[in-house]
This record gives sequence, structure tokens and C-alpha cells, in this order.
Amino acid sequence: MTTAHIGNYGVHAEEIESDEIMISGLVTKKFSDGYSRPAAYTSLQKVFEEKGKVGIADVDTRSLVRHIRSKGAMNAIISSEELSIEMLMGKLKEIPNMAGLELSSRVATSEAYDVFPTHSEASFRVALLDFGVKKNIIRCLTERGCHVRVYPLSVTEAEIKAFNPTGIMLSNGPGDPSAMPASIALVRKLVAWGRPMFGICLGHQILGLSQGLKTEKMFNGHRGINHPIKNLKTGRGEITSQNHGFVITKESIASQSSVEITHLHLNDGTVAGISLVDQPVFSVQYHPEASAGPHDSRYLFDQFITHMKTNPL
Repeated sequence: MTTAHIGNYGVHAEEIESDEIMISGLVTKKFSDGYSRPAAYTSLQKVFEEKGKVGIADVDTRSLVRHIRSKGAMNAIISSEELSIEMLMGKLKEIPNMAGLELSSRVATSEAYDVFPTHSEASFRVALLDFGVKKNIIRCLTERGCHVRVYPLSVTEAEIKAFNPTGIMLSNGPGDPSAMPASIALVRKLVAWGRPMFGICLGHQILGLSQGLKTEKMFNGHRGINHPIKNLKTGRGEITSQNHGFVITKESIASQSSVEITHLHLNDGTVAGISLVDQPVFSVQYHPEASAGPHDSRYLFDQFITHMKTNPL
């Protein structure tokens, strides 16, 4: 983390995005054991202790980020007990490269479950394919009157069609999308079915692969809450939250007349959003559900709702 202080806000129950801490470790500059926010129920230090996670502080993390930006993304190891460099280097060499690594199965749900709107009757049924979903994606849907059924990676086309969803959501998640052929094949079938579809991050990449596009591993990835995006449809700029190491290639889109680029990353020109030309299907590489923010891209959930309204069952 390059933010100067980590931990001083504490942990707030309503801001937790998954059932577990999904990171392996944390590196910070300044870490606070205590917290000042009254709404927090415990400290980050205590949560890390309870979950058996490791963290280190007093590191010049901005210098570390500059190193990664010039040398590229790389594996790392931290330890507060084993201090032998030789031992740690041996463990580090055992870690596989991210390219070709499937990770969604480690974090996705193993069983389907339902989440209903809390303040209204359900106007839409959304089948959400869980590749590592953040809870706020589900909240953004239920707040808009959606009954969301979250499915595991093992879900079949027949199970989804039996639910008869108004729309289909493809969630975010970790790992190399090209290492998920079963999910790519399923999404290809669901696109052909013709229901509105919205993909985020890994879901965006899987959608692209299902349509014959290609993905590639980035030199250092996009991480942070201040990435500038241009919406090519409206001409408007958006500040976005991003956390990914793979992107859909522009070259592969150029060869597919059925796919168009809708959003571009203004720092490096990479693809940040696509849509299918003749279908209510779209996706973005960033996080419109970002919590606590930025919220510039929340309109994408409203766009998904509009697609479901204008494409009734």
C-alpha cells in the first residue's frame, strides 16, 4: 500500500467485500495498531492475527512501486519469523508465474446462493457467475431491485437457464483468464442465448475470450483508485478503481466486427471496456462497484438495468 497510513480507520463490518482476507500478506509504510473511527468494530491488526495473515511496516512502499513500474510485476515473499534469505529465496522460487495460473476456484463459492432486494420487490432476476465476486457488486444489483443468484464455477448452462434470469453478471476475480476454458465456453453459450450481460474485470476478460478476442499479461498491471478512463460513447472521463494484471488486446478486437471498444485507459491506451455491436452485452476492465469509491462509473449498473428493461423475457 502506498497510502501513508494503514489501519487507523479500523475494520467496518459493512465494508467487508469477501468472507476471507484474500491477500497473502501486506506491506505498508506506516501501520496503526489502534483505530479512531467509532463505526469500526475491531482493528486491522486483530483481524490479521485472527486470520493468520502476515504484514510488515516501515517500508518505503512508493519506492517499491517505482521499482515494480521499471522492472515489471514480480513475485515476492515476506516473513516475520524465518529470516534466512537463502530459505526465503528457495520458497519464493516455488511460487508459479501468474501467466497460465487459474485462481478463481480458490476464492469462488462452492454452492449457489440467493440474495434478494431489501427495500423492494424483485423486478429482475440476475444470474451471477462467481469468479471471485466482491460483495458490493451484489449490493449494487440488489439496490436496483435485482434478485441475484450467485453460481459456482461448476454451474451448467442448463442450471442457469432453469433460473430464467433477466440478465447475467460476470464477476471479477483473480488469475489468468485464458486458464479457464470451461468458463469461457459457458459464457460463449450464454452470449448466444441473447440475454443482457455485464462483465467486470476477470468477467470482462472471459467475455472477450468467449468472443474470439485475446488477452495478454501486462508488464506491471493497473493497481489503485485513481486510474483515468475515457468513455468513447459519451466522451466523458471517469476516475476508476483498478486491480488487474491482464488485458484484452486491441489487435484482437480489430479483427472482430461484432465487438467494439467502449472505454480506454488514458494512461497507456489499453482497452478498458467493450460491447457487442448487436447485443445488450458489455463489460469493463475496472471496478464500477468500488467501495468506498470512486463512484464515477456506477452508471454502468443502471445501464445493465436499462438493458434488462428493454429486453424483456
